[in-house]
Amino acid sequence: MDATKKEKIKLFSLGGVGEVGKNMYVLEVGEHIYVVDCGVMIPEDGMFGIDMVMPDITYLEDNVDKVRGIFLTHGHEDHIGALPFVLRKVQAPVYGTKLTLELAKDLTQKESNYNEFKFVEVTSNTVLSFPNVTVQFFSANHSIPDSVGISFKTEQGAIVYTGDFKFDQSLTGGNNTDIGKIANIGNEGVLCLLSDSLNAEKPGNTISESVVQREISDVFYHTTTRIFVSCLATNIQRIQQVVNAAEETGRKLVIISSNSNKILEIAKKLNYLQIPDDLVIPASEISKYDDNKIVVLTVGTHAQMLVSLTKMAKGTHKYVQIKEDDTVLIATSPIPGMELNVSKVIDKLFRAGANVIYGQRKIHVSGHASQEELKLMINLVKPKYLLPIQGEYKMQMALAKVAESTGLTADSIFLTEKGDVIEFINGEAKHGGKVPAGNTLIDGLGVGDIGNIVLRDRRLLSQDGILIVVVTISKEKKLIVSGPEIISRGFVYVRESEKLLEDASELVKKIMDENIKGKVIEWSTLKLSIRESLNQYFFEKTRRRPMILPIIMEV
Repeated sequence: MDATKKEKIKLFSLGGVGEVGKNMYVLEVGEHIYVVDCGVMIPEDGMFGIDMVMPDITYLEDNVDKVRGIFLTHGHEDHIGALPFVLRKVQAPVYGTKLTLELAKDLTQKESNYNEFKFVEVTSNTVLSFPNVTVQFFSANHSIPDSVGISFKTEQGAIVYTGDFKFDQSLTGGNNTDIGKIANIGNEGVLCLLSDSLNAEKPGNTISESVVQREISDVFYHTTTRIFVSCLATNIQRIQQVVNAAEETGRKLVIISSNSNKILEIAKKLNYLQIPDDLVIPASEISKYDDNKIVVLTVGTHAQMLVSLTKMAKGTHKYVQIKEDDTVLIATSPIPGMELNVSKVIDKLFRAGANVIYGQRKIHVSGHASQEELKLMINLVKPKYLLPIQGEYKMQMALAKVAESTGLTADSIFLTEKGDVIEFINGEAKHGGKVPAGNTLIDGLGVGDIGNIVLRDRRLLSQDGILIVVVTISKEKKLIVSGPEIISRGFVYVRESEKLLEDASELVKKIMDENIKGKVIEWSTLKLSIRESLNQYFFEKTRRRPMILPIIMEV
């Protein structure tokens, strides 16, 4: 084919760069769009009341007719969590492996138009043909089974997305990252590699899961008290290791979860998780067994795990309380932003008398590649260009340095922000402008209806509280009928601030008297006057600026 006729390729991230989570990457080849992953992120500090954050998909909505498919690499929420909300707007076929698709279906089944969704199961051997693009998959080792990487073969060369991966040379059972297939893809010519950069700052190789299994078993064999293990519900590999250790040491397993049982049920149904039926007992039967015959597995999201452990440490959990000499294994790493919360829970567990094992022993390892594994991936793929993704900017930079050490030049590595477009024309890459990108906030059933103004109000309420001033006036008689009544929440302790509020009430009364004597009452001016006067008064008296809401009623 004439090189000048090759279709232009655009590549950009709608989420997953400059942050950890809400992974979503878009490949546009000519008039066809391919979306890779569809994740959410836990809200950052200052996003008060927000449940989740997903990528802004305005570009996909504006080009919905071009979207040929949504390709999922694995079943973690930061890769599939936004699917229900995206499918409401963009009903493209969803491609994924068996476990990933079952988790995706579970997430989306409550959508009113669920029956219209199209899910297409793939394996690491599947090859899909689209206009001028051939899609193939390769197995990847991660903390959840059925993970894959994806190669989009175009006329200009392949665009390869690693997904979350690591190389585990001592892996027993499960899928390892397919080195041979990746090498073949590399030999056929790779235009650009989008590589996981989460652990790019960590030298060496990520420790093998076989080491974790030995460490967990060692703790189980040498502990004579109850054992508690906390890990993510989607870390099927870790859960299986705990199950194995419990079975080896003759302990009964109690599973404490909130909404995460479904994930375990799906993994068990598909035979990705083997739990003997006689191993599990209900939490209500713990007291029937000796302490050295019990292991309690607490699973969930990061937030759910912390809530359960906190209740156990404080003695408020319905079934299980931490007691002196219990052993607690924190078999997960806090994601960025959760470190302080995890630290506080560990502190509470120690206060409750538990022996807490975290960090210092290899009871948990990352599911992401460290520097030497990242080098191996780059050397196998041999890309012309590299886009570091899936990480904060410092992690992207670290991957860029790792890549340079393998021989890639700095001008072949693109450190992008969300929405930055990289264009490929006849095999050459350049910056190609920007598409709309950002955060869409999810709060309850609302998606995208919370913006900066609402967040600012919530921030103000969290800082200095709120004052509501209620006054009833007779417009005809030009006098105050009742009030002013001042209602305070989160500002001051009312019983100890009666004088402050009485003086504030007198100030409002004075403002009202001065304004209602005129022929025409300007309500907006009157409310503004009350707000400004009270704002100044309270700041002088307390150095606080509560939100002030005047409510003036007329009879």
